[in-house]
Amino acid sequence: MARIAAGADHAGVQLKDALVAHLRELGHEVIDCGTHGPDRVDYPDFGEAVARKVASGEAEMGLCVCGTGIGISMAANKVPGVRAATVHDVTSARLTREHNDANVICLGERLVGPELAKDALDAFLEASFEEGRHVPRVAKIDALLPNEEVAP
Repeated sequence: MARIAAGADHAGVQLKDALVAHLRELGHEVIDCGTHGPDRVDYPDFGEAVARKVASGEAEMGLCVCGTGIGISMAANKVPGVRAATVHDVTSARLTREHNDANVICLGERLVGPELAKDALDAFLEASFEEGRHVPRVAKIDALLPNEEVAP
């Protein structure tokens, strides 16, 4: 079983809570980074919190949820060592692990229903990096410089 960090903003908290319960039922350890209610909060704070847990090794994988899954993914991807992917179905969830070695799955509560989200999360966790031809591509992703280091 894996240790998984989970986080969401107010637009994703209901789906996050359902997925956290699902993960715990499966026997995974979950670090719930919040939010815990419907009050308006900012998705970058929770994407960063999850990403930092994954990047530090405190968690093996991450789960992020916002309204679309896009904004929180963008925030998580700013943390070096994190490869966060927004997925919308089982196939994209599986392939992002197999081809991109993604370590954070991002979902949109407004776009993906809870049953499909559970199935996608399960596929993500069950898949593994295929390596081979994908290794140099993932290395190129990891080698990209953060925005502030890019020469003008």
